[in-house]
Amino acid sequence: MDTQKLILDKISDVLAATDKSQSQKLKDLVDGAGRIFVAGAGRSGLVSRFFAMRLVHSGYQVNMVGEIVTPAIKSGDLFVIISGSGGTKTLLPTLETAKSKGAKIAVISMKSSSAMADLADLTVQIGNDDVFALTKGMPMGTSFELSTLIYLEAVIGEIIFDKDLTEEGMRAIHANLE
Repeated sequence: MDTQKLILDKISDVLAATDKSQSQKLKDLVDGAGRIFVAGAGRSGLVSRFFAMRLVHSGYQVNMVGEIVTPAIKSGDLFVIISGSGGTKTLLPTLETAKSKGAKIAVISMKSSSAMADLADLTVQIGNDDVFALTKGMPMGTSFELSTLIYLEAVIGEIIFDKDLTEEGMRAIHANLE
């Protein structure tokens, strides 16, 4: 069994079933935000950290929800949340708070309809129900998480082209206290 090919083929299938027009809507929300707050739980939380880091490298003011130094969200800010199910119980209250403070909300999920989508200004559905059938060798959300990582890296790639960012400029913003 060639599991690398299995994984790459599955990600390709998921991304082929993802609405490409949503990336422009997400970029518009990002560009219109005062500050950007990003969250996710579990492995989706790891993907959210990838995205937050790249947004910082692209010149945006970004905070990870749940960190001790994360400031209060307010009107004019954007909250981007990654949740495969769109109903992660620990994160739902954070969306409710963000909404009550007037922040915009973008949900990245494999569900177009969910408790989180109900609160969102934008729901980006990664793939569709047909492409997320259980796949042996890709357990417990792997297809969603890897596809979302690639999707969001492509959004960052579009931002790089749109803003004409350079590798040197992005490196100058990269963390230097590592």
